[in-house]
Amino acid sequence: AMNEVDNIKILLIGDEKDILEFLSYNLSNAGYNVKVASDPLKGIKLAKKFLPNIIILDIMMPEMDGIEVCTTLREDNSLDNCLIIFLTARNEAFTQISALESGGDDFINKPVKPNVLKSKINALTRRLARPSSKESKELEFGDLIINLEEFKVTLNGNEINLAKKEFNLLKLLISRPGKVFERAEILNKVWGSEVIVGDRTIDVHIRKLREKIGKNHIKTMKGVGYRFKY
Repeated sequence: AMNEVDNIKILLIGDEKDILEFLSYNLSNAGYNVKVASDPLKGIKLAKKFLPNIIILDIMMPEMDGIEVCTTLREDNSLDNCLIIFLTARNEAFTQISALESGGDDFINKPVKPNVLKSKINALTRRLARPSSKESKELEFGDLIINLEEFKVTLNGNEINLAKKEFNLLKLLISRPGKVFERAEILNKVWGSEVIVGDRTIDVHIRKLREKIGKNHIKTMKGVGYRFKY
C-alpha cells in the first residue's frame, strides 16, 4: 500500500509561477515527490515520463486550458490510476461540470489555503492507497461495500439485493466517483442496444437505488445527469 507520503508523486501544471511555487513548497515540505511544469504541453510530456499519482492542473492557461489537458491525459492508459485535481478560481458550476466530464477527480479553489491543500491531498492519498478496481473486486465507500465479482452490495454490514440493472447503474457511477454521468451515457452503458427506454427508466432506477443504499451517495445534477458521492 502507498501509505508512505514520499512515494507519492505529484505533478503541478500551470502558468502562474507564484501559485506553482507556493504549491510546490507546501507539498515538498509535507514530504511529497513534486515536479512542476510551467506550461500545458510540457506538463503532458512530463506526466507520461514521471507517471504521477496526482496531477494538480490549473483550469485557466493561455495556450490550452486545463480541460483540454485533462482530456489528453485521460487518453493515456499509463495514467489510468492518476487522480487529476483542478485549480479553479472561478466557482462557476459549468466549468466544474466540464472539468469532471473531461475526467477530473476533484477541485481546489484559488486562492489556495495551505491547510485546505493539505487535507485535500491527504484525502486523495487515502484514495490512492485503496487498490485500483482493476485489482480489487471489492470497493469500499464508507459504509457501502460493493463486490463487483459477486454482484454483492453491503450497507453497514447488511447485504442489499439489487436488481441487475440497479447494480450495473451503481457500478457505472462508482467507476468514477465525482464524475457527472450524463443521461445519454448512462442509457448507453447500462441499457445499451436494448429497446430504447425512456428517461423515466433512469429516474426510477436511481430512485430505487437511493431507497436501498441511502440518498446521500447519488447526487443529481439538474438537467445533466447523476454522480456518485462518497
